Amino acid sequence: MECIEIRGGKPLYGTVKLQGSKNAVLPMLAGCILHPGVSRLEHCPRIRDVQDSIRLLEALGCRVWWEGSCLAVDASRICTWKIPEEIGARMRSSILFLGALLGRLGKACLPYPGGCVLGARPIDLHLEGLRKLGARIEESASCIRAEGERLRGTEISLRFPSVGATENILLAAVLADGETVIRNAAREPEIGELCRFLQEKGADIRILPEGEIIIRGSARLQDSRHELAADRIVAGTYLLAGAVTGGRVTVERMPFSHMEAVCEVLKETGIKLEKNGASLTADGSGGYCGIELLETAPYPGFPTDLQSPMMTLLSTARGTSRIRENIFESRFKIARQLQRMGADITLTGREAIICGIPKLRGAEVEAFELRGAAALVLAGLQAGGVTKISGYRYIYRGYEQIFESLKELGADIRQEPVSQRRAAFVKGLPEQAGTQSVTAKG
Repeated sequence: MECIEIRGGKPLYGTVKLQGSKNAVLPMLAGCILHPGVSRLEHCPRIRDVQDSIRLLEALGCRVWWEGSCLAVDASRICTWKIPEEIGARMRSSILFLGALLGRLGKACLPYPGGCVLGARPIDLHLEGLRKLGARIEESASCIRAEGERLRGTEISLRFPSVGATENILLAAVLADGETVIRNAAREPEIGELCRFLQEKGADIRILPEGEIIIRGSARLQDSRHELAADRIVAGTYLLAGAVTGGRVTVERMPFSHMEAVCEVLKETGIKLEKNGASLTADGSGGYCGIELLETAPYPGFPTDLQSPMMTLLSTARGTSRIRENIFESRFKIARQLQRMGADITLTGREAIICGIPKLRGAEVEAFELRGAAALVLAGLQAGGVTKISGYRYIYRGYEQIFESLKELGADIRQEPVSQRRAAFVKGLPEQAGTQSVTAKG
């Protein structure tokens, strides 16, 4: 295991260009197998979740290759409906192949999905929706098996607007007989983009203003090329990096229409936002203040994926803030690590009370999931002294070349093998001032 070392306290300045959306591309990669031909995804991010999806597609018999920043998938020769456990169990989005395999082959077998540890992430809504389409599903201790040679359209009302369940039902319904109506569907931008991707393949899909999605089953799909929208979560992370360091960072290719809630929260803290064409600049040189309540919610509310990075910002804001997490009950894992850096955070159930301090201090901390890793990187950039983050590789699941981009903005970041740290400890060398050891916990 290695750690990343950040010498913080330096304002960041400069411009970054956004990658394609992680949360949009993963269901599209599952959707590629619906058509026995070639699908191309322009502006595809080279992140670990995409690489894992490529391995999964290749295990199913697909041919996958890069054409510059475009990823091409030829699914004409799928040879199995079983997803290997060593691949499927490590990624949350593997569950989306359940609906896609049912749609293409009428059968599917996959391990329970993995991904970040964020508390209960049940798949019951996925399975309920697929069963209503006519799939027969059996769950064992190790895997999920599904059969449905002739899926039939129906009306499905989701109890919660789950993004993953909406995507899985969409993927299964595209080739089903008749019409499928999804009520209380998720409204995240990534849902709309998945629908456009499938429409470009010839699918008959309509999204109604009330949030309903209507799918008329198609006999077959066609080759397609789709350009991915920019990643709104990565955009928010870089804007926060500029603000939390008291610097000025410009993000190009901004998905403005998808970030209204995020921009409103940043403005509420006093961060200056300047729009210039397709770019947005966050200026934190004037400081920022706490907010009375930040509450995560399904789109168009504030995204849970930016809650941890916002916790870092509010830890150093003037005044007291309150965060209420309504999506994942374990999103507050980052709080204990920020406390090691001096943050004043009190947790009560799904709420966090944060009393801002002027400066965090460098420490040894550990990341346990993707967005928490991003939050700790932001904390290290703001903190005085040296911050060492183990488990930082989670960040590669969703951020393309983030450390290279931060270095170009002026960050002092380097990678350090753990063996060097252990050797220093054995020799009795003093630790950096302001750091403290952390015992790793799984």
